[in-house]
Amino acid sequence: MKRVRSTLHAFPLRSIALATCFATASGLAWAQEKNSSTELLLEGIQNGERVEIRLPDPEKQLPLEDLRKFTEVFSRIKDAYVEEVDDRQLLESAIKGMLSDLDPHSTYLAPRDYEDLEESTSGEFGGLGIEVGMENGFVKVIAPIDDTPAQKAGVQAGDLIIKLDEKPVKGMGLEEAVQMMRGKPGTILTLTIMREGETGPIEIKVERDIIKVTSVKSRMLENGYGYVRITQFQADTGSQFRNALGKLEDELGRDLDGLIIDLRNNPGGVLQAAVESADVLLDEGLIVYTEGRIQSSRLRFSARAGDVMEGTPIVVLINGGSASASEILAGALQDHERAVIMGTQSFGKGSVQTVIPLDETHAIKMTTARYYTPSGRSIQATGIKPDIEVRPAELKELDSKPFFTEADLSGHLEGQDENKKQQDKQTRAEDETASLADRDYQLRSALNLLKGIRILNPQGKARAEGSSQ
Repeated sequence: MKRVRSTLHAFPLRSIALATCFATASGLAWAQEKNSSTELLLEGIQNGERVEIRLPDPEKQLPLEDLRKFTEVFSRIKDAYVEEVDDRQLLESAIKGMLSDLDPHSTYLAPRDYEDLEESTSGEFGGLGIEVGMENGFVKVIAPIDDTPAQKAGVQAGDLIIKLDEKPVKGMGLEEAVQMMRGKPGTILTLTIMREGETGPIEIKVERDIIKVTSVKSRMLENGYGYVRITQFQADTGSQFRNALGKLEDELGRDLDGLIIDLRNNPGGVLQAAVESADVLLDEGLIVYTEGRIQSSRLRFSARAGDVMEGTPIVVLINGGSASASEILAGALQDHERAVIMGTQSFGKGSVQTVIPLDETHAIKMTTARYYTPSGRSIQATGIKPDIEVRPAELKELDSKPFFTEADLSGHLEGQDENKKQQDKQTRAEDETASLADRDYQLRSALNLLKGIRILNPQGKARAEGSSQ
């Protein structure tokens, strides 16, 4: 408040009326405080001073017309809806609508939703085994989780679910759709989906089950080349990833010649797990940072010294089902030139959600920040673009007539270890036929790239260590 000594004018009376209204609206305690604004105002008037008060900026206040509209709609529903609606239910629906209209990831969390949130990060929950979001009013499959009923039934990343059993999804909230997909293990749910490339809807029957997600799987593809599959980022994924790399090198008895990290159809998960996984492979530098309006949403995560793979060549596989935390890992390795990113463009979910408690049983999950890769690229709606684009393909060897070789000529000179080489050739052919890489074109392409790097630079790591000393 500002006082200016002057002759008393009539307008302070209007100011008194306004001040009284504000005092009433904000509670009696405000009016009863010593040296309150009202008392100072009255004191100034009694002393014959000109008094100026600053009113709140109308543009920054709640729009009264819209509030009247809200109360009018609330009243109309209460009076005229076909069935009686509880006030609490109407208010919760209003909150849900207010959040869901912001973006597909902001939502209201009732008590049951708390449990679902804990289940999704613990790695065990009941349902179909798919990560979903909303798109144009339909439920979109971000990715089916490995070894779950949905994946086994043929659900694919990018599918749009238009019906759950006989109930249309259009107009249904994501929370309601997820609740319908959950259920007692052994029960059947029919998904009606639209898929790119198909002329009409497809029906897929999926049997619900207890979903136990194994976060990290590893194996040796060929002698010297390791493969690690991260299906989802859970609380302990970082430590599991480090242990998997150690076991592969123990199995080989030496450092790996190359490593493939498979993040395809990985819907994301816990941010810290992705940061820990990147830290395993980076020796220094920024991993990811977030930017938001409030200070607590501005975070930076950096790598600690020590690359456990010591420069081993790495290829990371991604696709349209790679989202959120998997994009953070791929983006960090790409920006630091620590890995070659191969596959197709990722999903583009680059926002941070924060759970804000309202009371002991309710909360809101609200988008509070965006992710940025170390070089400052926003992941949101753009995703990670692979260094080498390789689309999925089915390979089939062409039938061809056998070619004659020297070994087929009658009376040819017998080569050294000829019989042994023929046996080795047959064994290799059988192994390659059963190989995971031969059934997966993208994986085979990644393996071939690593082999090429190894051929061109057989002592790459030794040279890298020598140059750093």
